[in-house]
Amino acid sequence: MAPFPHELPPDASRFLPGGPLPAAEGGRFGGSLPKGGSFRGAVPIAQLTVRHLTKIFGPEPRAALRRLAEGAGRQDLLATGHVVGVHDVTLRVEPGEFLVIMGLSGSGKSTLLRCINRLIEPTAGEVLLDGEAITAASPTRLRHLRRRLGMVFQRFALLPHRTVLENAAFGLEIQGVGEAERLRRAQEALEQVGLAAWRNHRPDELSGGMQQRVGLARALATNPAVLLMDEPFSALDPLIRAELQHELLDLQERLQKTILFITHDLDEALTLGNRVAIMMEGRIVQLGRPEEILQRPANDFVRQFVQAVDRSKVLTASAIMQPPGTVARVDHGPRKALREMERLGSSSIFVVGPGRRLHGLLTAEAAVEAAREGAGSLAGRLQEAVTVDPDTPLRDLLPLAAQTSVPLAVVDGEGRLVGLIPRVAILAALAEAGDTHGVA
Repeated sequence: MAPFPHELPPDASRFLPGGPLPAAEGGRFGGSLPKGGSFRGAVPIAQLTVRHLTKIFGPEPRAALRRLAEGAGRQDLLATGHVVGVHDVTLRVEPGEFLVIMGLSGSGKSTLLRCINRLIEPTAGEVLLDGEAITAASPTRLRHLRRRLGMVFQRFALLPHRTVLENAAFGLEIQGVGEAERLRRAQEALEQVGLAAWRNHRPDELSGGMQQRVGLARALATNPAVLLMDEPFSALDPLIRAELQHELLDLQERLQKTILFITHDLDEALTLGNRVAIMMEGRIVQLGRPEEILQRPANDFVRQFVQAVDRSKVLTASAIMQPPGTVARVDHGPRKALREMERLGSSSIFVVGPGRRLHGLLTAEAAVEAAREGAGSLAGRLQEAVTVDPDTPLRDLLPLAAQTSVPLAVVDGEGRLVGLIPRVAILAALAEAGDTHGVA
């Protein structure tokens, strides 16, 4: 392949606001950037709003739009040479949210993504970034707004005559950042994706997956407020793909970017998204949390999709947990705890402190012994409880439940007791999900 010319085309910034960017594979996302940390200080995050967005391809899209508003269908417009790519889409991606748009080929998901940054001009509707209309921006203002949008595509799009470091810095070069600064920021981005040691290598010396990581580093180097990711993992084999999905979630936990992610794979959508939007024929037919889509599909189209999904990977502890109910306080005496156990008909009780933070599990035997000794509190009498967080997948709960004869304790990030999960609730949920593997 002939080398790319060193000079950048005059319109490069239109197509590469932060570099038209691919994704990642192989190895681990590295680095030790703390949650809330950044390459340059505070992490920029933004709210992305889409209102009544429509895109019609064809010779007279405005006339076709009027016909669409009057009740004409997609097939009616197709007969006149017009294709409805996106039809009246409204959604909002909150700051720091990971929203996944899922749909089959031709559903309009990639067209929607390109309308958001105006690589494709919408026919109607508006897109706002923190309240400012991208769709109404002048060319100069649009270039500025695009610098807040990092783009990750499936294709590598690397420059073969440049090093990994220079490729990672390419989006910053487009933006006019000085050489020393852009190389420093590119190096930090490479550390985040585990490629710092490859900084001086050429793309053809890297595996395909490593080349994709360079693309992700290029997006991160520009420190965008929003990441737009168009099927970045779709060309990867299943094992690498699953690994990268989890590592992207780890990276998002640290960086807390606003992410709009496109996929045709429902399992991927349900694994990654805080919320998932399902598209069909240019429209969003359902938008909700993964659990909501699995448990309450909006129509037959969605219902057919979710039939093949392994619910045990998607449903979480929060979906099946029960309220904590009666608990003992660590500063209460053992006799009061025994009375609560007797009232509950239980031989143990969970013990919490201020703010309902879980301290452990008290058995009736330990409470009786403490009462005989005249103890005034439960301190030092507790067993360690088996705990899970609300996002623990259903399939991971049963092995944990086998370790204890009492319900699992669900605790939040602050250590507060928010729910209980009896073993029978896990078995019932697994049976409903059609996954009884390992259940006798």
